Amino acid sequence: MLEVLRNTAYLKLFSAQVVALVGTGLLTVALGLLAFDLAGGDAGIVLGIALTIKMLANVGIAPVVSALTSHFPRKVLLVSADVLRAGVAISLPFVTEAWQIYVLIFVLQAASATFTPAFQALIPDVLPKESEYTRALSLSRLAYDLESLLSPILAAALLTVITYHSLFVGTALGFVGSAALVLSTTLPAMRATAVTPFLDRLTRGVRVFWRTPPLRALLAMNFVVAASTAMIIVNTIILVQDTLGRSQVDFAITLACYGLGSMLLALALPKVLDRYPDRRVMLTGCAILPVGLVTVALLVLAPAAPLAWTAVLTVWFVLGAATALILTPSARLLRRYSDDTNRPAVFAAQFSLSHACFIITYPLAGILGATLGLAPTAIILAGIAVLAGIVAVRSWNTLASPKEPLETLASPSSTSR
Repeated sequence: MLEVLRNTAYLKLFSAQVVALVGTGLLTVALGLLAFDLAGGDAGIVLGIALTIKMLANVGIAPVVSALTSHFPRKVLLVSADVLRAGVAISLPFVTEAWQIYVLIFVLQAASATFTPAFQALIPDVLPKESEYTRALSLSRLAYDLESLLSPILAAALLTVITYHSLFVGTALGFVGSAALVLSTTLPAMRATAVTPFLDRLTRGVRVFWRTPPLRALLAMNFVVAASTAMIIVNTIILVQDTLGRSQVDFAITLACYGLGSMLLALALPKVLDRYPDRRVMLTGCAILPVGLVTVALLVLAPAAPLAWTAVLTVWFVLGAATALILTPSARLLRRYSDDTNRPAVFAAQFSLSHACFIITYPLAGILGATLGLAPTAIILAGIAVLAGIVAVRSWNTLASPKEPLETLASPSSTSR
């Protein structure tokens, strides 16, 4: 898998992704501490509003920016987004009111909604071979999972010698490092495309999704992932500490098992995808996730069982692995069913549409968990995942070969495979 790092351009871009992720991880910790400083016991409300603003920015900004910047030099776009993110990060230590957090988080996430889809759409041009691109996707998934595990540890270590305000400086340095690496990279030249009306560019990605069965299936699979992830992110703390009566350390271990499952699958997937088509791999993940959620409900109903704690760790590991089965190959579909004229718009549409699913499932998991309890919540989310999985199967009605050529939507036949 590491052989793709021999490509100098990709090595620099991957390094840019890693340092930016480390900065983002430090920001997550520092933002929580800042919210507590400003709001005390209401810190959860501040963070909840900030996260909602983050998701709304992801949904609304990405397609608009993609349409506005379709002919913008990619290096200038990426570096500008990183510089803006660094500027916001370095401003956060000076915040004195909660509303200032909301404004800065919106600006920061607008910059991220500019950077991420453009960055993702660039990688297929840097690694044109599908086998190399698949390995790059696994590396990217691994980087995200490692960040979720290691950034809190790094932040905890730094907080023993510095104040949390200095973590924002680390965040800014991460974005500056990302900008420097992108700036030093020789990127493939953009191919000339015809200038089209803004509305056409704005809706291009969504239209490609709508007329392409595998991408419609991907949209449904985003809902499967969102249903499962919402249960994990929102309710793990309640399950571990309230229902099972475990410690804060056990809560961290539970989340680590989820990340570990995702990482190990990300490492194994390149060889799996060499043997099996994306459809089979991704729909397998769709089948596992609702079963895992039902198992969560059963564990909630039997918290005193001798192996309840071990079972929770096992289920979280499996849920993380199943999530990777869907997320890691998803960019292969975006690449396969797009071309040079619409690829940035397609990646922006996926970025926006996938986050829109979380706007629904995050509050649903929280509200249902508080009003009905964890077991009914897990069952309801499992039902949503099952329905979304059925839609995915019906939408993706043909079995694509993993060895198929990277054709695009130039002809009707390319959308019906």
